[in-house]
Amino acid sequence: MKRLALLLACILLSFKVCMAKAKVDVTDLRVEMKVNPLGINSVHPRFSWKIETCERNVVQLSYQVEVATSKEQLETGKGLLWSSGMVKSDCSVLVPYAGVPLQAGTEYLWRVKVQTNKGASKWSAISRWTMTMDAASFRAKWIGIDRCTNAKENAGTKEDARTRLAARYLRKEFTLDKPLKRALLYICGLGSSEAYINGKRVGAGVLSPTVSLYTKRVYYNVYDVTDLLSEKNAIGVVLGNGRYFGMRNPGAQTFGFPRLFTQLMIDYADGSKNCIASDGTWKATAKGPIVANNEYDGEEYDARLEMKGWCENGYDDHAWRKVDVMAAPQGVMDSQPNPNIVVHESIKPVSITKLSGDQYILDMGQNMVGWLAVDLKAKKDSTVTMRFAETLKKDGHLYLDNLRSALVTDKYTAGKEGAFHWEPSFTYHGFRYVEVSGLDYEPELADFTGKVVYDAMATSGCFETSNVLLNQIYKNSYWGIRGNYRGMPTDCPQRDERMGWLGDRATGAYGEAFVFDNSLLYGKWLQDIEDSMSPQGSISDVSPDYWILYNDDVTWSSAFFNVADMLYKQYGDDSAIRKHYPAMRKWMKHMEEVSLKEGIMTKDEYGDWCMPPEAIELIHSKDPARKTDAAILSTTVYYNLLHKMMKYAHITGNDVDIPGYEALASQMKEAYNNKFFNKETGSYGNNTVTANILSLCLGLVPAGYENKVFDHIVKKTEGDFGGHVSTGVVGIQYLMRGLTDYGNVNLAYKLATNETYPSWGYMVKNGATTIWELWNGNTADPAMNSGNHVMLLGDLLIWCYEDLAGIKCAPDVTGFKKLIMAPAFPDGLDAVSASYQSVYGDIKSAWTKKDGAFNWNITLPANTSAVVRLPNALHVVANRKNGLKEVTKSGEYTDFEIGSGSYTIKGEYISEEMK
Repeated sequence: MKRLALLLACILLSFKVCMAKAKVDVTDLRVEMKVNPLGINSVHPRFSWKIETCERNVVQLSYQVEVATSKEQLETGKGLLWSSGMVKSDCSVLVPYAGVPLQAGTEYLWRVKVQTNKGASKWSAISRWTMTMDAASFRAKWIGIDRCTNAKENAGTKEDARTRLAARYLRKEFTLDKPLKRALLYICGLGSSEAYINGKRVGAGVLSPTVSLYTKRVYYNVYDVTDLLSEKNAIGVVLGNGRYFGMRNPGAQTFGFPRLFTQLMIDYADGSKNCIASDGTWKATAKGPIVANNEYDGEEYDARLEMKGWCENGYDDHAWRKVDVMAAPQGVMDSQPNPNIVVHESIKPVSITKLSGDQYILDMGQNMVGWLAVDLKAKKDSTVTMRFAETLKKDGHLYLDNLRSALVTDKYTAGKEGAFHWEPSFTYHGFRYVEVSGLDYEPELADFTGKVVYDAMATSGCFETSNVLLNQIYKNSYWGIRGNYRGMPTDCPQRDERMGWLGDRATGAYGEAFVFDNSLLYGKWLQDIEDSMSPQGSISDVSPDYWILYNDDVTWSSAFFNVADMLYKQYGDDSAIRKHYPAMRKWMKHMEEVSLKEGIMTKDEYGDWCMPPEAIELIHSKDPARKTDAAILSTTVYYNLLHKMMKYAHITGNDVDIPGYEALASQMKEAYNNKFFNKETGSYGNNTVTANILSLCLGLVPAGYENKVFDHIVKKTEGDFGGHVSTGVVGIQYLMRGLTDYGNVNLAYKLATNETYPSWGYMVKNGATTIWELWNGNTADPAMNSGNHVMLLGDLLIWCYEDLAGIKCAPDVTGFKKLIMAPAFPDGLDAVSASYQSVYGDIKSAWTKKDGAFNWNITLPANTSAVVRLPNALHVVANRKNGLKEVTKSGEYTDFEIGSGSYTIKGEYISEEMK
């Protein structure tokens, strides 16, 4: 009774809180999908907001946006730069500014109110943004140390196959002679940098700025540093090598020695301005404690060289040298569109094991990406060494073979005897295990902390089921995805590669978008892809193209188009399509010139990459029966891209291009079926699952043959492969959804929950805490055997959210303005609970189906709606209590309509156990 009374009290309290709030509130204001951003460079920035309400079926009818340069202007309504007036529209996402021209470097304030069918909101809280400076306002010079100084100065040496270079330290002192109003720091330190003002760190970002193809584009960050300044000041910047200087020589592009461009813009209270810019008056040294840093090889820190107070006013820098004024990178300077990498989480090791001598092995309990922070004790001049790996050998030592030439070693040399705290600045590692050596005592777990780093972004999704293995696979995916966000989506975080391979994300980006709000990262990556294109229109296989690889591969290049489509579908943002349409069209024409022959795309470089091989020690299969014809891969995917280009042409106002795409698509479909389709058997090529699933899901199968083709997919999977995956990175992009769409969710569920090779569950059962590069990652040749890749996820995560949880955007809208909620119910799965933070707000779906009872809780954010589709066997009917409105009923399913709000749907069925 007490528990019941407590539950009723909680419900009553929740009701009172809801009633006490305004019926409609406007929250979560954003400009270009950012909260109070600095450095916006769009002349028509776009505004978004969310509507909070306890009411059901709430729809925005109109909105009003106001923009000003002061709070007083907004409150009085005088001097506004823009008032939209009350605009009749249900649009609350990416509404463009349409006022007077905005001024560079100026801060703007804005607010919004809405009218809904359930009442009007008050004005929202005031939000703000700042425009970036125009190029003409930059007075700064690029500065640094423009040479590889000698080893005696600890500034760097060159070695075979890799380069070593010490960090550069730069500083400048200045005074403020008037009361300060505001100060913004514009900074680009290449390759990576850390900035300090008066001894305090500027910003929370690490390994910043973001990566780019520096010959085409260089990004700077903007920080509000008003609170860090005083009358007498010093600014200090440390430059690490990042991806700019000599990651590998030869092998990867190198762009020159590290260099700094920074400008502090000062607004005084009296309206006057000042500027402190990088120039020849700054001082520099390479004799600081970071004596070497490299993202692949690690960081070496010599505490004997620490310079106490070097970034504070009054430091004696007479031994420092004047900086070199250096050439600017070739790329244009641009305000960074995506957030920096940050430390998201700290984890503790789960065990320490002593090896021989002074060696200890830490187990973090999780394959993670970042670095190790330590609190240890050492004698003066002694060195503590840390090496990182994903797995161990049978004898308990680190397994390093799969890291290839990456040294993955951090070193700390003590400057005095006693305790110290240290963590690196300009490296990162992919690891679960750490070998620690150089201590003269046995350390404790509390002495070590793993710092988990990736791009600053919200976790937007949660997913859990009644199947423990599937939950662990999802968790592995979560860790793998975030571990491969490094200002670009990388293939792996641990070996001497860590590149932005396009093929890994052709569909992966879509599934990832349910888990993380990756819109800004992927929007920026599309610019990397265009910047990395060849003059002829070829798309690089990796972007930024730190490796020079132009193979004119259709399946890898499709990521350029698919990611733009994901941003449009998932976030309602068509700006990437508008921006990159000319480059996309150029590539399409280029591929027709170099690859199209008689309606067939002939070029393909990688095949159905990493399909399960016939022998567990192999990386790639050698069995022709397992391999899908290259022209099948390239033609089916190119055909799909033609249909995307029809849509993109319409969005961008290039409708004149559509007939050409239509004609070519028709020609290719006919040629493809003439060449590869066997009408008698109803199969494609040599009848691989990949050949058939691509043909079916991408719309090339002749009408009336769909079920016959699908039967081959099922029979091949169940018969030849024992109900296991047989596809590589291309086929897996459509497998789970294809099986479910054509009525065999049980087979999809079996693939998702298998525990034997090859499967995601096999990885888990063999100790994986992320996703492997290979289905046989525990036995294959270490030459290409990463323990943290996400390309083999294919469409698994999309399937989890859309097909199991029923969180799926309707095909005729974007951004989840309307959903089609039609969960599939595989045998043996009793419950699914998921949520997704859409651009309109939280979407929640949680169903249970057990012992004859069905229960489904749904929450939709305001200004959205859904069609709920349920099997008639569940005996769900519409009534006032559940809020459903029946719209259509077929032999197997009934469609109901719901608006925003929370709903509980109940039904019943006859289970197998009850028969």
